[in-house]
Amino acid sequence: MVYSPLEQFEIFPLIPLRLGSLDLSFSNSSLLMLFSVMGFSLMMLATAGPGNGLLVPSRWQAVVEGLYSAVLSTIKDTIGVKDGNNYVSFIFTLFSFLLVCNLFGLVPYSFTATSHLAVTLTLGLAVWVGKLIIGVRAHGLKLAGMFLPQGIPLAMYPFLVGIEILSFFMVLISLPVRLFANMMSGHILLKVLAGFAWSMMASGGVLFIAHFAPLAVLFALMFLETGVALVQAYVFTLLTCMYIADVIKGGHLFTLLTLLV
Repeated sequence: MVYSPLEQFEIFPLIPLRLGSLDLSFSNSSLLMLFSVMGFSLMMLATAGPGNGLLVPSRWQAVVEGLYSAVLSTIKDTIGVKDGNNYVSFIFTLFSFLLVCNLFGLVPYSFTATSHLAVTLTLGLAVWVGKLIIGVRAHGLKLAGMFLPQGIPLAMYPFLVGIEILSFFMVLISLPVRLFANMMSGHILLKVLAGFAWSMMASGGVLFIAHFAPLAVLFALMFLETGVALVQAYVFTLLTCMYIADVIKGGHLFTLLTLLV
């Protein structure tokens, strides 16, 4: 029987639930996301909960504090200390969820929730809507000024306004597709190499000895994919911070409409 490397991304219901044409089943993807939330929450409670912190950090406490410090530093560098403090909880939660989901996907016979565009698109949509709400609260109707670049001839406005509007909606593509594509492609490569090594081993003879070559590459790629899981979670978080900073600081918001509103 030939197994496709895409089978690992198949979603199947564990607890079927349908309301007409609406499928609300609890799937394997839902289970892994639930495990991700519970796993990191338990680790946080065990290391950073009231009375659990140590003056000399344990290994797990050092990991949690290191991740938190990295996210906090990113927020301060992009959004700023004053405004960034309002979004620390959300951004750290987003980073933790993505990181644990990515790492869970590397466990054999597990499932990578972030390899599905539906999951990453939902997260990207949440960031985009949140960015829009933050911008409206900070600037009101003046937010529309971000579509009017400064210092350009009037004849260029129709063209550049279209580009600005397109870039505003590109968040819905740049965030989800980058994460989804990186996680899916990496896992497909791992699956192909694992299947190749297994086929060589099952053939016996000289091929049994030769299968150690793709197996060594597979182990090397596992370390690489672990780094990719961390980097992709960080990149998603970094871009989220940059998008939030963009609407808070305004950039070129206060242009023509600033004088009219």
